[in-house]
Amino acid sequence: MDDRERHATGMKVRRAVLGDAHVDQAEAAKDSFSEPFQDLITRYAWGEVWSRPGLSRHTRSLLTLSMMIALNRGDEFRMHVRAALNNKVTREEIQEVLLQSAVYCGVPAANSAFHIAQEVFAEIDAGR
Repeated sequence: MDDRERHATGMKVRRAVLGDAHVDQAEAAKDSFSEPFQDLITRYAWGEVWSRPGLSRHTRSLLTLSMMIALNRGDEFRMHVRAALNNKVTREEIQEVLLQSAVYCGVPAANSAFHIAQEVFAEIDAGR
């Protein structure tokens, strides 16, 4: 697969996982400075890794949530909570990831993640 095909595949997966609204917003916000980074993540994160057959998107979402908790990446965690729901991860499964993260990543990290997840769930329940 060449870079053009990888980008097209990545954009398809990125839209399926994150949703059109999120991707459209990211695409509209890119400029000459951020465009190379957007291209990179589309080709490699989405076109290479997320499109591999070895793990389901459901599993990849669970792993990504746990890594974002461990790394204390609140903005990315928030985005990937929504992505996980798009990938048919249940709120109960997200709760289990957060509980497990309390043991392996620390209670403060899990506490922050619980607050963020609750905010995302409230936004979704309110239609936002």
